[in-house]
Amino acid sequence: MNARWNCANIIRVLSSGLNFAKFTERVSSANESTLMSDFEERLQKAISRGQKARDAEGEAAGQQKETVEDLRNLHSSLRISVSEHIEGCLKKLCDHFPGFEYSTVMNEDGWGARITRDDINLVAGNNRNLYSRLEMLVRPFSDTHILEVTTKGTIRNKEALNRSNFRFLKEAEVGDLVEIVDALVLEFAEKYSANG
Repeated sequence: MNARWNCANIIRVLSSGLNFAKFTERVSSANESTLMSDFEERLQKAISRGQKARDAEGEAAGQQKETVEDLRNLHSSLRISVSEHIEGCLKKLCDHFPGFEYSTVMNEDGWGARITRDDINLVAGNNRNLYSRLEMLVRPFSDTHILEVTTKGTIRNKEALNRSNFRFLKEAEVGDLVEIVDALVLEFAEKYSANG
């Protein structure tokens, strides 16, 4: 029923002696065209809302795709800067500790560098190989949207470093990441020189 046929109107019509069945017939026929036009109007609004929702979904998906691509580009830029800094630091470490062999690393684990050294310990007739290495990698882009620097260090067959440092891409800064790399290389250098 139409909203204008509230309880007061119904009571007034019924008290005037009109039969309830005839009353509902009159109301039905009078409101049938109104109801159909109301339905038509609501149908158009529903269709319009659906189209707007579909358009909004498409825009959101497009923006997310752009955002992921932007994050991928940011990761690539940071990765290049940090991996170049890693390479420079490890080359300097090789200069200060002769015997280390430097190699650039580019594989499925990441980008960076590695230095290795294999010494022979000839003490009291006991021949032992003493292996030392430092590897620092920037991990590939992932769904977590972070830039991760992994560090593995071994000094004379003993693990000295095993770290994973990360920053969310939206918060990552080259200067901060370079400081992390510097601190880890300095820590390895100090431990290596202490173990002679």
